[in-house]
Amino acid sequence: MLFILLKLLHLLAVLIWVGGMFFAHFFLRPSLQVLQPPERVKLMHGVLQRFFTWVLVLVVVVLASGIGMIGSIHAMAAKAGGQFNMPVSWIVMSILGVVMMAVFGHIRFALFKRLDAAVQAKDWPAGGKALDSIRKLVSLNLAIGLVIVVVLRVPL
Repeated sequence: MLFILLKLLHLLAVLIWVGGMFFAHFFLRPSLQVLQPPERVKLMHGVLQRFFTWVLVLVVVVLASGIGMIGSIHAMAAKAGGQFNMPVSWIVMSILGVVMMAVFGHIRFALFKRLDAAVQAKDWPAGGKALDSIRKLVSLNLAIGLVIVVVLRVPL
């Protein structure tokens, strides 16, 4: 039962994180091109501030639930007198997930800090530059997230 709860939390957190990146990249950002740079930068700042706050929570949930699922399977195998060998797909998924978390950490604690400073200073060109850097790394994280979901989690 614990494994099922952990998996549900894990999948919901991944779904919200990856879905949020997909929405922002393919729907929100292109729609904002009709706005002038100051309004566009301020709006994206507000949206990203809220989204990144949630992603911080989601990263903790993904990490804790992933570790919990591995521990749960290991404990069940040990209880049955067996040995647990983590599948290669789980290892790859774990590594890619940690890479995504590291990329997000850079986005949130370096690039978003630049965006925040630009908005506070009303330096719209610097804000646009920060947003472009954020967009590129969000694209990377989105691609990694989709690889994890499509290649590693969908049985063929």
